[in-house]
Amino acid sequence: MLLVDSHCHLDKLDYGKKHKSMDEAIAKAASRGVNHMLCIGVGLNSFPDMLKAVEPYPQVFASCGVHPLHQNDEQNNPEQLRELASHPSVVAIGETGLDYFYAPDTAELQKRSFEQHVQVAVELNKPLIIHTRSAQEDTLEILRKGGADKVGGVLHCFTESLEMAEAAIELGFYISISGIVTFRSADALREVVKALPLERLLVETDSPWLAPVPFRGEENEPAYTRTVAEYVAKLKGVPYEEVAKQTTANFFELFKLARPVGER
Repeated sequence: MLLVDSHCHLDKLDYGKKHKSMDEAIAKAASRGVNHMLCIGVGLNSFPDMLKAVEPYPQVFASCGVHPLHQNDEQNNPEQLRELASHPSVVAIGETGLDYFYAPDTAELQKRSFEQHVQVAVELNKPLIIHTRSAQEDTLEILRKGGADKVGGVLHCFTESLEMAEAAIELGFYISISGIVTFRSADALREVVKALPLERLLVETDSPWLAPVPFRGEENEPAYTRTVAEYVAKLKGVPYEEVAKQTTANFFELFKLARPVGER
């Protein structure tokens, strides 16, 4: 049964240690049934090199955006974002959003950038990839005011409340579950996963960060998407194959520009 890693950073893996090359990382993922992945942009300056690195792989899709923790005046440029995100290989806008947990001092800059990302997403008709932490009200308000329901998207690496997840789902968003769900401290998140419909879930690694148990302490990698999916299946009391099939269908329903290999 095939899986999609809906959020990874292939260009950030350490190819001097765990893997010798991107080829190797992608092949290892495929050996565990992870046959597609979405490589996420975190800055406009780094985006061209990231896109160049993943373009040879038809099973790897790309997004373009500025991470809320990577804000600076040079990157806060909606015209450049629009130009780069118009590339036909870009299937989504982001990651973007708000992080008041780690960077409350840049809240206003984050909000301005987030609003611009939503505007560009609506203009280009591409879904949004949202990073949100300790900013529930502002995140939902910007999505609503910006008309994000027109394009939908995903709240990635979700760790917030069930109420926020349900509000996002009402806007046409999906909720993506990472290896955090396996952490000892993640009891509240596990309850959220149990409560949400599988039809609105995605799975991800956010590699090279947040490796799931039993790989804590290692560099994360797309192959571990299977570990996350198996854990979600256990939480929800359904076969792993059902989680794999549904989350894969969810991915391609959301990211309509991402075509499975063999269907292009």
